[in-house]
Formats: sequence, C-alpha cells, structure tokens
Amino acid sequence: MQEKYIDETKQGEAYAIADKIGNTKKLFLESYGCQMNMSDSEIVASILNDQGYNTTLKEEEADLILLNTCSVREKAEQTVRMRLSKFKSLKRTKPNLIVGVLGCMAERLKHKLLEEEQLVDLVVGPDAYRDLPNLLKETEGGKDAINVILSKDETYADISPVRLGGNGVTAFVTITRGCDNMCTFCIVPFTRGRERSRDPHSIIRECKELWDNGYKEITLLGQNVDSYLWYGGGAKKDFDKASEMQQLTAVHFAELLDMVATELPEIRIRFATSNPQDMSLDVFRMMAKHHNICKYVHLPVQSGSDNMLKAMNRQHTRQEYLDLIREAKLIVPEIAFSQDIMVGFCNETEEDHQDTISLMKEVEYDYGYMFAYSERPGTPAHKKMPDNIPDDVKSRRLQEVVDLQGELSTLRMKSYVGKVHEVLIDGISRKNVNQWKGRNSQNAVVVFDIKEGTKLGDTVQVFVNSSTRGTLIGEML
Repeated sequence: MQEKYIDETKQGEAYAIADKIGNTKKLFLESYGCQMNMSDSEIVASILNDQGYNTTLKEEEADLILLNTCSVREKAEQTVRMRLSKFKSLKRTKPNLIVGVLGCMAERLKHKLLEEEQLVDLVVGPDAYRDLPNLLKETEGGKDAINVILSKDETYADISPVRLGGNGVTAFVTITRGCDNMCTFCIVPFTRGRERSRDPHSIIRECKELWDNGYKEITLLGQNVDSYLWYGGGAKKDFDKASEMQQLTAVHFAELLDMVATELPEIRIRFATSNPQDMSLDVFRMMAKHHNICKYVHLPVQSGSDNMLKAMNRQHTRQEYLDLIREAKLIVPEIAFSQDIMVGFCNETEEDHQDTISLMKEVEYDYGYMFAYSERPGTPAHKKMPDNIPDDVKSRRLQEVVDLQGELSTLRMKSYVGKVHEVLIDGISRKNVNQWKGRNSQNAVVVFDIKEGTKLGDTVQVFVNSSTRGTLIGEML
C-alpha cells in the first residue's frame, strides 16, 4: 500500500545537490508532509544556493538547518519537535548554528517555537521564502527572525527550483498555491493562505526547461489543481509555438493541460491533487485527447456518507462523486483512481462508516491514503465539533478500510495482468538490483529484468505476467 505522507514516525526526507562553486556555507534541509512541501524545499534551496549555501546530508556539517514542516497530522508535528530538540543539543557544540522551521507548522505555531520553547532561531511561512536572505542576516546578528505573512499573489513563478533528491526523470511543477476550500477538518487554508494560480507562460517555460535537462515526466502540483484559473495574456517572446495563447483571457485547468501536452508531446504529464467539486469533465476529455497525459487521478472523497461530507464542508455529495467517476470512466475507459479517506470524524456513526465501505466497493480504487481523524487546533472542527469517536472505534474502522483497499488493490493489479504497458523507467527495484522499476499510465509500479541497452528515463513496453497487491511484474518486450 502506498503512503501519501512520509512516515511520520521517522525522520523526514533530507536533500542534497551538487555544490555550487564559490559557496562556502552548508545547508541541511529536511522536508515533511505532502508533495507541495517537497516542491517548496526546491524553491528554498534555489534561493539559498544564490546566498552562498551548498546542501549537505550531514546535519553535523551544517551552518544552517531548515525543517520544512507539515501541520496536517499531529504525528508530523511531534516528529518535528523531536528533531528540533536534537538540533538544540547540537547547537551547544556549534553555537553559530542557525536552526529554522519553514512551512505550515511555522505558520501555525509562530512565536511559540521561537519564544516559549526556544527551539529555533528562524520561523518562515510558505509565502515568505524570498525574505530568507534578510531573515538570515537578522539571526546572524543574534536576533530571532520571523516572517509568516501570507500572500494573495506569491507563486514563486520566476524562481527556477533546484531539483533535490530526485531521480533526474520525474519532477514537480507547482501551478497553484493555497486553498479556498474550507473543509472543517483541514488546517491548510490557514497555513497556506488563499488560492492563487500561476501564469501559464511560466509553467510551460519550466516544463520546457525540465525536458531540456533530461526529465521525462512532470506532475502539475497544487492543493487543488482543478480550480486553476489564470487571467491575462502575455508576451509573445515567452513562447516559440504558442501565439494562440495570446488571445486567451482566461485559462482553466483543462486548457492548461492541453497547452502543456501540446507544447511537450513527448513528456509524460500527471497532476495532483484534484477536488471533486471543481473537477471538470473537460479534464477527462483532455486525458482522452492526449496520449502523454497519464490515465490516473487522485480524487479524495474523505467519506461515503452525505452526513459526514456535509459536516466536513465538502462541496460534493456521495452521488455527485459517483456520477463524476462514472462519467470519467466513459470518457477514459482505462482510467485509474486513488482516494483519501478519513474515518472517525466527529459524530460518525456505524451507518456512515458503512456508506464509505460501500462507496469504495463501487468505485474500485487502485489504492488509497487512509487515516483516522485527529483534531488540528485552529480548524472549524476543532472549534465547534466534538472529537467524540473513541480511539478503539477509529482504529477498527481504519483497519476495515485498509483491509478493503488491500482487496481492491489486489483485484485492480490483477486486471493489468496479461497486457502490454508503456512504462517509464525511474529507478532500480528496491527488492532486486537486477530489475528496473517504473510506472504505467495508471500509476501502478511495474518491475522487470534489466536488459542491456536500457537506461534510466527510457520508456519501454512491458508485458505484465503477474502481480502482487501493489506491484506489477513483467517482461520488457
């Protein structure tokens, strides 16, 4: 079963890139949480690379330690606090070491981390990364520094992210920031601010740069990509073959997909994350139109119960969600879906839980991200709703959902057996160094024996002859 978030009981993901000649300082950068945090870390690394910092994977070497944090789950915050306590001890042996917190946890806790707990020197919210050079000067002068001001227009569109810790084949391209969907359980609108979309010219320019640098797949990224909406024209010099774009006054997500797929017909395109209330059938039509748009959508549902959806302030009903899935499968018959499901939300009954079980069976997800509800301070649910489902009930319901998804995943993987799949090689199999691994259009992992002449980044045809719950096993043709 795949996991949406880095294991919250373990250390986050640390990054390092090639040294920039002339840089003398060392940055240890560790990220927690969602793909947006990973993308933001690449922006931060780019900004600091120009300020004299090269990255290191050894925290004891660092002059600056930054943790890009997540507030979506309580365990993620607990893990970060443990890491900060360790770094506080490290500062005793390196008094000039600067420790900072970035991202959602920085925005949520602000002064508490600086003043009450004295765990950090620097607190920077997700819209204030441009201010890092100024904030670092303050800390070097012996002052604590903070900037958690949220922006209505910051998209970092002009910053070329430094690609960190990747495989050189796949990359994220952020197209929106923030979120306007006020789901009652979610802290994101309060930590990342209002939703804003990035100029499509800059998006395509970044995608072209990635292609020119050897990348073969991009994931268009945002809290809610389907609500992407950009107004305006642009200078013709921005494109070689996009004069038709100058006539557009508004670009929706489906149109952006069309543009990227047309401009870069050989690059694979994925996107995440979608919201059912904003998902347009035009998006599925674009998936059907373009071979290079992968036939996979992550479409969070959270619950199969209308009572729970209303309590969560999800702007879709159970039937609307199922209708969307049905229409999508008619437009793109080979499409695959994954889910987010939350169990044990406030006042959830056994009937509500069974509604979720039945919806899962009807949709037949390839895989999912499942979790039990935990209160996040500052959210509407925390302020107004009782967290009244006992932990043992949450655990039991979660296990039932996980077990069912395991059965569905097994069935879905079996449906791919006996067919030829186009697979982008993105690494070596973790279990067998003599096998490549990659993903098919439906985002299923495929492993197969390495053949002479193949290399990382190749797109190959693989006949799948067997499967496990989460992996397809095949032979390259």
